[in-house]
Amino acid sequence: MQDSGLKACAVLCILRARDPETSHGEVRGRMLLIRRTKPGALYGMHVPIGGHIEPHESPRDAAIREAREEAGVTLDGVTFRGVLVETSPVAYNWITFIYSADVGETFPPPACREGRLTWVAEDALGSLATPDTDADIYAYVARDQRFVLDAVYDGELKLVSLIEELSGDVLVGGRRDRQDPRKETDA
Repeated sequence: MQDSGLKACAVLCILRARDPETSHGEVRGRMLLIRRTKPGALYGMHVPIGGHIEPHESPRDAAIREAREEAGVTLDGVTFRGVLVETSPVAYNWITFIYSADVGETFPPPACREGRLTWVAEDALGSLATPDTDADIYAYVARDQRFVLDAVYDGELKLVSLIEELSGDVLVGGRRDRQDPRKETDA
């Protein structure tokens, strides 16, 4: 039996498409998300395509496989975006490699065993139930900025700390090595 504190390895693959009326091949507008219907910590949440990394599989290959299995899309490649490390005192401990791919225009989402696939306008993401870390992930992807996020949860899986490790920026919670750059300091 695996110790519940050990990290499981996973991938997320953010599939983006342009609105059909967008001209000049500009990619903007929509992400394909799954509203999770499987029991677990993410039940009812809207999340990108993703899943476990299989034995002897690279994270990049896992992202391509998950896109094929869950969304029915064959990708030639994906773009590495960053890493999310999640730590809790319960059985929710992950290292997740995050990729994205532009898929052209939206397509009718297939049935998915993980939940219901839906194309969501990027400007509507804030109105959906999503994991606490996802808004920051989407912001880094939109800026085309690499990231390593360290998320710490309490026993009820409430996010208590989110640190961007490359810069030391505190996104949620208290201080670590540097002061949160979004907060004013007294001079």
